[in-house]
Amino acid sequence: MSEIDDIRMQVMWNRLISVVEEQAMTLLRTAFSTSVREAGDLSAGVFDPKGRMLAQAVTGTPGHVNTMAEAVGNFMAEIPRAEMYEGDTYVTNDPWKGTGHLHDITMVSPSFLDGELVGFFACTAHVVDVGGRGFGADGKSVYEEGIQIPIMKFAERGAVNRDLVRILRQNVREPNQVVGDFYSLAACNDVGHRRLVEMMREVGLPSLDPLADFIFTRTSSAMAERIRALPKGSWSNTMVTDGYDEAIPLAACVTIRDESVHVDFTGSAPVSRWGINVPIGYTKAYASYALKCVVAPDIPNNWASLGFFTVSSPVNILNAERPAPVSLRHVLGHLVPDLVLGAVADALPGQVLAEGAASLWNIHLSLRPVAGNAGRRAEVLMFNSGGMGARPGLDGLSATAFPSGVHTMPIEATEQTGPVVIWRKELRPDSGGDGTYRGGLGQIIEIAAAEGHEFDFSAMFDRITYPARGRAGGGQGAPGGVRLDDGTKMRGKGWQHVPAGRRLLLTLPGGGGYGPPEGRSDAARHDDAIKGYVTESEH
Repeated sequence: MSEIDDIRMQVMWNRLISVVEEQAMTLLRTAFSTSVREAGDLSAGVFDPKGRMLAQAVTGTPGHVNTMAEAVGNFMAEIPRAEMYEGDTYVTNDPWKGTGHLHDITMVSPSFLDGELVGFFACTAHVVDVGGRGFGADGKSVYEEGIQIPIMKFAERGAVNRDLVRILRQNVREPNQVVGDFYSLAACNDVGHRRLVEMMREVGLPSLDPLADFIFTRTSSAMAERIRALPKGSWSNTMVTDGYDEAIPLAACVTIRDESVHVDFTGSAPVSRWGINVPIGYTKAYASYALKCVVAPDIPNNWASLGFFTVSSPVNILNAERPAPVSLRHVLGHLVPDLVLGAVADALPGQVLAEGAASLWNIHLSLRPVAGNAGRRAEVLMFNSGGMGARPGLDGLSATAFPSGVHTMPIEATEQTGPVVIWRKELRPDSGGDGTYRGGLGQIIEIAAAEGHEFDFSAMFDRITYPARGRAGGGQGAPGGVRLDDGTKMRGKGWQHVPAGRRLLLTLPGGGGYGPPEGRSDAARHDDAIKGYVTESEH
């Protein structure tokens, strides 16, 4: 390939990225659920005719993007090429063929140019409700957790499956939001398809094969070079997490070979009877993300780069099989990067950040009028983040969602979705672990139902009993906490009740510190005190 051809392919690669960015922005602009519209809990990507991911949108979570990268192959296995038509859109929320739990809807659409299949577009988003017990850990099997949609056609030749829409409406608590999000997902793929066809016609490209070869060849070469430069061997790490009603041990062994990195999760806890189990696809998604953050953060994330990472595990809490309950698979799934990076830190000392809050402190509120009162019912989902671990050379970021990367919904948007009042949402002083570099701060959030209302809430929290650990001599972050404003202690997981007139107080965990505390400069400590990040009592 000549230098001119190389430049031309690079331009088309950049164009392809702009196509998937517009695809994702369509979903952000049209979504009904605040988890999608405000928090960006979604993914979007384009695939070649073999189902290999070519490019992903910048907007999106690793748990969605990296599981979606494998999900397209599952769709292709279920729907034969002879039954794919222009205008089709396929859908599933199967946790083992999609992204790990029923609340994530994955849609895949074939893209045709002049009657020839040239690729696929896929997108994923978290919807506010899928029926069942509601978003929480209390289900004893996946059958209790909501409606299950096998891989099927949402639309055929542009005609929407009305029977599926009617079934959805009958099975969820917020039918308008959920059905609206289904149409948003379909529109997202449609926009991607139209932009791709426009690009291919403009540049005279009848097939994506040459571009796919260019992308994958260069990605593979760059990844192989990075992995060859790593030390070779095996390194292990263990972690204890809160679990539901008992502590949950997790274990990982990272093996670096000449041109691949393998992670094995043997030694992790058995499958739980609660909905905190993780399908292996989601575990792999976050293990791969953690490795890529260290090995090759600047190399594009696609089929070729992900192919250098492999995962194995016996059946356990990080490789749960159907029909295990998996609604809160994200809680332990978000801790997988800290688990994996703890092993990598031994192989690459001085290059890995300390542990952080990791798991999002999601909370689902089910609001209703007090008996005898007029009012409004609503299902409200909030995403909240604790502190990141300190980095080698930098303090940890406060109230930042690592590894998921989602945003926190503005309280103004949350309060518009139901009779809820957020009385307080602020950084939590003294929550970052001490060290040469301080851990990121958690938050304090105070929530109440509007006057005349009460609510149940699903707690999905971790790092309460076992806080984030520091690295290289740094101190641990502050543990999280859940209580009412009268001091009543609440559980970290499960559905619970908050009576009218009471407020729920969440204190989110902080990130661990990096390096010995005595190494922190006087100027940095003074700055912490001036900003209120650390109080006088903590000096």
